[in-house]
Amino acid sequence: MSKLEISGLTRDFPTRGEPIQVLRGIDLQVSAGETVAVTGPSGCGKSTLLHILGTLDTPSGGNMQLDGIDPFTLDDQALAHFRNQNIGFIFQDHHLLPQLSILENVLIPAIANGRPDQDCMQRARQLIERVGLADRIEHRPAELSGGERERVAVARSLIHQPTLLLADEPTGNLDQTNARQIGSLLLEMHEQEEMMLVVVTHSLELAGMLDRQYRLDDGKLVNP
Repeated sequence: MSKLEISGLTRDFPTRGEPIQVLRGIDLQVSAGETVAVTGPSGCGKSTLLHILGTLDTPSGGNMQLDGIDPFTLDDQALAHFRNQNIGFIFQDHHLLPQLSILENVLIPAIANGRPDQDCMQRARQLIERVGLADRIEHRPAELSGGERERVAVARSLIHQPTLLLADEPTGNLDQTNARQIGSLLLEMHEQEEMMLVVVTHSLELAGMLDRQYRLDDGKLVNP
């Protein structure tokens, strides 16, 4: 069974004076099929934690293993491949490329490895259908609503069937109705894919939909 294991994770940022300690010893274990929410005020380090879990940032100390592998021991090329194949990302601002169609945007992680094969193309189309956008598959982001763009981001994050899915404020830019729809979609896709899901959010409503809730307080994870 897939597992994410974190122990004593720290992250410091240098300043002219004393380093700023953003994360002060994070311990967390997540197994396949589990969902975890992390809440807390702006600037408390939620996104920093998520970027480390996604190997986009490096911890100052502590240990992290995903399926028994410490990604921070890998060289740059191996780390990029590990991230691409094992970790999916959903960002608040979705980061879709405006010049590409929905289908092309969903295929971006696969394009990083060369020309997508037919199986990958078929999965992309199936994901777009599952998020309810089959009739928009050739549209570009500017032709979509905010909720629809976030649905594209959900589909893109799942193209490689990741072990770990990370969502950074996935409903932060949406109205209440769309936020609830995206929250429900995330859980539906999570259940179908049987992955680990970690969501950073200001929304207590979204957090309450997940199995476990933590609050990041003074650099540590605590039960709310």
